[in-house]
Amino acid sequence: MSVRQHSAIPGLPEMDRILRLASRKLPRLLETRVLTTVCDRSRGLPIIALLIGSQDRSRPVLGLFGGVHGLERIGTQVTLSYLEHLLESLTWDRHARQLLEDVRLVSIPLLNPAGMYLNRRGNARGVDLMRNAPVEADEQTPWMVGGQRISPSLPWYRGKVGAPMEAESRALTDFVRQEIFPSEFAITLDCHSGFGLRDRLWHPYARTSRPFPELPAMQALKQLFDRTHPHHIYKVEPQSYRTHGDLWDYLHDEHRKAWATATGPRPVFLPCTLEMGSWLWVRKNPLQLFSFQGPFNPVKPHRRRRALRRHQPLIDFLLRASLNHRHWLPSGRDQPEESR
Repeated sequence: MSVRQHSAIPGLPEMDRILRLASRKLPRLLETRVLTTVCDRSRGLPIIALLIGSQDRSRPVLGLFGGVHGLERIGTQVTLSYLEHLLESLTWDRHARQLLEDVRLVSIPLLNPAGMYLNRRGNARGVDLMRNAPVEADEQTPWMVGGQRISPSLPWYRGKVGAPMEAESRALTDFVRQEIFPSEFAITLDCHSGFGLRDRLWHPYARTSRPFPELPAMQALKQLFDRTHPHHIYKVEPQSYRTHGDLWDYLHDEHRKAWATATGPRPVFLPCTLEMGSWLWVRKNPLQLFSFQGPFNPVKPHRRRRALRRHQPLIDFLLRASLNHRHWLPSGRDQPEESR
């Protein structure tokens, strides 16, 4: 089924916004795809990808993702807000069009539409997609939070032992392999909320405290961000707690395997997570705790508007850093083998 065959979905305004974006007419600059359709209890819900800019998959790419957890609507809203800004700019800004001739932006704004429609963290089967990859932590994880196989009725459910990944997880991994793995340089930003009082920019790993193999590149990106935006709001760090089944751990390791036998410089893949500090919203408005979405989203309209605008400079920076990676990426970036 094509994107145009999908209609508005009551109770899911984020999907309506995605469908409106998919209907934009920007020849040679915008492509939309339905990756798969997942079901809640009554209807099919599409997972839609948008591809903006160069059609050459070897070009630098920024991947922008949201809605992995259905309760974290603000992640999808931040993603959509940036995509709307960028597509509108392309209608009048010659420099934006020139930029997108040399770099790509690929996005799945809402990976878990059934979870968002049903107002739950996991998908329609109760599986937490960010605990669903075939990856086991090599250190002790927090009880339950690190992923559990007790019951889909409890949060952080990983799925049954030996079961294939969920349809949403497969859609993401297949899309990343196809659209991001061939690139000479790639950054992904996965937008989440629900942790801490401060906005954080996390990089792998979630499964171990051992150094991230691309740590020199990640440190160079952080230093570039610090110099370019010296008053930025983010704490840049590895993920703060250990978990099983992290999709970006899995995809980063798959990327290294895919290029392990390549001759010449190996492409760089930096998966990042934007973890918006939702506890600050709760501290300012404690009544939010009495709703399902309150711990994860700004409820007050002015706080939601602030969240939507405050992350656009970060995404703009990552897009430009991807295009210009040769000017700041260090040589000899690999860590010694024993640290992997």
